[in-house]
Amino acid sequence: MAYATTFGPLDLHGIERLAELFACKLQPGQTVTLTGDLGQGKSTFARAAIRGFLADADADVPSPTFSIVQVYDGDRGAIWHCDWYRLSAADELAELGVEAAFETAIVLVEWPAVGAGALPDDRIDLKLRDVPGEPDARAVAAMATGRRSARTLERIVMLDRALASAQLGHVLSVRYLQGDASSRSYARANTANGPVILMDAPAMPDGPPVRDGKPYSRIAHLAEDVRPFVAIARHLKQHGLSVPHISHADLGAGVLVIEDLGDAVFTLADAGSAQQSQQIRAAVDVLLHVRRVRPPIEMAMGDEARRYALPLFDTAAREIEADLLLDWAWPSLNRAACTPAAREAFHAAWAASFESLTDETGWVLRDYHSPNLLGLPDRKGVASVGVIDFQDAMAGHWAYDLVSLLQDARMDVEARIESTELARYISSASDFEPGFDADAFERAYTFWGAQRATKIIGIFHRLATRDGKPQYLRHLPRMRRYLARNLAHPALAPVAAWFADHLPDLAPQQRS
Repeated sequence: MAYATTFGPLDLHGIERLAELFACKLQPGQTVTLTGDLGQGKSTFARAAIRGFLADADADVPSPTFSIVQVYDGDRGAIWHCDWYRLSAADELAELGVEAAFETAIVLVEWPAVGAGALPDDRIDLKLRDVPGEPDARAVAAMATGRRSARTLERIVMLDRALASAQLGHVLSVRYLQGDASSRSYARANTANGPVILMDAPAMPDGPPVRDGKPYSRIAHLAEDVRPFVAIARHLKQHGLSVPHISHADLGAGVLVIEDLGDAVFTLADAGSAQQSQQIRAAVDVLLHVRRVRPPIEMAMGDEARRYALPLFDTAAREIEADLLLDWAWPSLNRAACTPAAREAFHAAWAASFESLTDETGWVLRDYHSPNLLGLPDRKGVASVGVIDFQDAMAGHWAYDLVSLLQDARMDVEARIESTELARYISSASDFEPGFDADAFERAYTFWGAQRATKIIGIFHRLATRDGKPQYLRHLPRMRRYLARNLAHPALAPVAAWFADHLPDLAPQQRS
């Protein structure tokens, strides 16, 4: 597989911005070669890419002309900067350890000709050359060979085009942003018209069928491209919520240029602090506001004639989410796969508890918790909370988002704050909604809290086991506490009994 393109004409500043885009998308195990005559901008590109990868605009990046190799360690891995101009033979590379670095680090190679035979087949080759009639401009011809490199170069092209199409003026810098646990990636571009966020979310191919011939994503109603984000963002913004304004949307490519709402995420507040209490209160106010806005049957997707309808949080979605615990946490805790009998009993217990719930169909933004909420002190009312993750929204019970917020998976929320805000939500909803059933809502709150805790315990084990992200396991004690708290409700007695019989290391033994 191969992919070729040409960037330019670019001045040296443009070469640096292109290098920063590369730094956002390159991952350990990828190689980029740089060729061109002296003074074409190879070192300019390499320095900018390294500084971008290190997230340090002032990092010292000396030329490796004499050392041949300079190695840098960053939060996202290692990056090797090589200059092979002084090599006389390819066998000298073995002494430098570069061949191992091709597998474990990002490798940038200036003057690669001498060691061309040692280069990995899957790589990106950049050739910088003059542009006739424009003495200060360069063209950068790019050729990617191999599936991984071709895909990376293609995404870089899409991001570059999106920035140009958004017409934001001069781009000053582009920096990688740490994203969430999804396959989406983000970058912040500082432009003459202010900062924006680049969202790179290509349509994902279906995974293997897991039930009834369907992949997990389809059963759980996960967004498969950026269209739901665009449709839901425009609808919520019409109702006064601070969701990102979309400057440019390439729906086919899966690239958006959206408003930068800043970095004041709720996770920065100390547990139990006045700041946390104020933030959570403001976020509950948003949910009360949304409760007045019934989910539409369909929403427009920008300029497309197509419409988008929220999927229903149905039994299949609820069940397959909870099954993540059986598929990923069970093997870790019991050192064996879950038995068919235990799985059948698990489903029966949840179904029995679900029968105690009254039917409500409202908004389920689904990921309404601290990493996706930002404080916007310059805005008033419900607009003072930035909401940035909602593409997987569904139509379901109103209690789901409230318990997502008050039983946050990433930060501690004191039981005092949870109980206060739950009571305030119930009181406020009772005031403006005739016939509101407080007891039924509390039952739903504990049910969805238990379902969500079960799901997230499974997800955190999956992230550690399958995706090599063990850092998520540090949140497990918190999720176990939430699970225990919810399972103490009488309506969840069947589920609590199942845990006591099959996974006693989790929450049930802590019930009181």
